Amino acid sequence: MEITNVTEYEAIAKEKLPKMVYDYYASGAEDQWTLQENRNAFARILFRPRILIDVSKIDMTTTVLGFKISMPIMVAPTAMQKMAHPEGEYATARAASAAGTIMTLSSWATSSVEEVASTGPGIRFFQLYVYKNRKVVEQLVRRAEKAGFKAIALTVDTPRLGRRETDIKNRFTLPPNLTLKNFEGLDLGKMDEANDSGLASYVAGQIDRTLSWKDVQWLQTITSMPILVKGVLTGEDARIAIQAGAAGIIVSNHGARQLDYVPATISALEEVVKATQGRVPVFLDGGVRRGTDVFKALALGASGIFIGRPVVFSLAAEGEAGVRKVLQMLRDEFELTMALSGCRSLSEITRNHIITEWETPRHLPKL
Repeated sequence: MEITNVTEYEAIAKEKLPKMVYDYYASGAEDQWTLQENRNAFARILFRPRILIDVSKIDMTTTVLGFKISMPIMVAPTAMQKMAHPEGEYATARAASAAGTIMTLSSWATSSVEEVASTGPGIRFFQLYVYKNRKVVEQLVRRAEKAGFKAIALTVDTPRLGRRETDIKNRFTLPPNLTLKNFEGLDLGKMDEANDSGLASYVAGQIDRTLSWKDVQWLQTITSMPILVKGVLTGEDARIAIQAGAAGIIVSNHGARQLDYVPATISALEEVVKATQGRVPVFLDGGVRRGTDVFKALALGASGIFIGRPVVFSLAAEGEAGVRKVLQMLRDEFELTMALSGCRSLSEITRNHIITEWETPRHLPKL
């Protein structure tokens, strides 16, 4: 059966993967209300397409932190990709590079920064968890920089791991043949069996709960890479992030895996964009499955989006070819959405191209 959209890969991944692995990728925190809401909120935004515009040429290119990419669709950091496919992060890196876009490598990857760099050219960001041992952090950041990574995506929503009940039921742990490759030489690459989630126990033991805004400033003293703060959901924190020297903000609820009953990222986006007043770019992840979703995010002020689960599910289904196909399908759908909305470049996508369910007609432009 031919795959015609991104969502179809999830069912194939569910069939192919061990239950523990599929559940780890698919699940959200607690009641999984936010997991559903990340998708549902997109469905409450409708289009106001403009007609009779020459859309014979459409330009989707953009720049992110000064790097030119083919489209505003990038790869989010997702952990332990070799659980999905033997080639793991190598395959994802090659697919992102072929698509002309950015890959973000997870701290908890099953391939190291050096290994991913060895796959060839490509613009890559590194997602960072701050460990209690700051020497480990310093070493990792230096290695990423040396390997040619261009930015740090600092995850700020995980002082403790969210309660993911399937991981507790499954006693989730990293399969014995795999390691968290970036930490292999530091005796932090393995996850112990636990009475609940092995990952939750690992986080409790290693990740620093004292992490605060001063650490964002400290990071800037150990690297020249720009820092994206990933996990912002409020205007207040967006303002503080800018004061702390962030080069950009990623509106993220960690794929609904941390605090349940936070809003969908697409619902939180506009508040964050307004608070930044154009001083830094704002990106979004969480729930993007269609080109229409990408357009909606850009109309609400995002400079680009990141996809997570579609990458691991397509990787599980078809390896590198699957990830390439996901990026291509989203690109094609986004291009079609632009054409049918009357937008020829990203700068032509405006707030007036959408209507949100919570708006009354008075929000709309005067005729």
